[in-house]
Amino acid sequence: MRFAAVLFIVGAGFVVSAHDVFSTKITYSREISRLIYKRCASCHHEGGSSFSLTTFEQARPWAKAIKEEVLERRMPPFGAVKGFGDLRDDRALTQEEIHLIADWVEGGSPEGDPALLPQHPKFDQPEPAQQTSGPELIVDGSITLKHASIFIGVHAKGLLEGSSVKLVAARPSGEITPLIWLYDYKPKFDRMYRFNEPLLLPTGTKIEEYPRDKGALALIEMP
Repeated sequence: MRFAAVLFIVGAGFVVSAHDVFSTKITYSREISRLIYKRCASCHHEGGSSFSLTTFEQARPWAKAIKEEVLERRMPPFGAVKGFGDLRDDRALTQEEIHLIADWVEGGSPEGDPALLPQHPKFDQPEPAQQTSGPELIVDGSITLKHASIFIGVHAKGLLEGSSVKLVAARPSGEITPLIWLYDYKPKFDRMYRFNEPLLLPTGTKIEEYPRDKGALALIEMP
């Protein structure tokens, strides 16, 4: 009888060890799926430009890689630091979203209740065409505006790969306006960063790039 009890306890130990141990209440079904649908799924879906993450079965094997990519701010590949400049279509993760993913992965990446999954996103709606070109003002270090100008966005102009640069505008009044902070620049993800609203800068505004030895940035003027 005692031998049978020992076998039962040992067997139960094997059953328990066969399951993952979770140390977080964050789940794919409740929190992570919503974050992925919002920030990642436009590329990471069936038929998209990268592998799909829209189900737990697809996302779970990539959990540790996802954590590493978001902690290093390589994904989503927006490239601009959130909150530095007023940019449209800001796809960068907030610090809270980064912590959410990290805590989920460190806690064992549980699935949770599939009944809590949000509605599956749809990807059949093309994005509206946007103006992406216009006269360019090249800033390679520092430049002072000789006349008032309206700018609609900014993009890299020969930046070195891996460089991190800031662009700010110092108005004659003394007001400092952050324009953009490109972090760990990757040419393969190069894009135009549009301002939320056209930006009017008066005559005498000094536009400066920091540091000044990483290449240039181009401000796009309104045609």
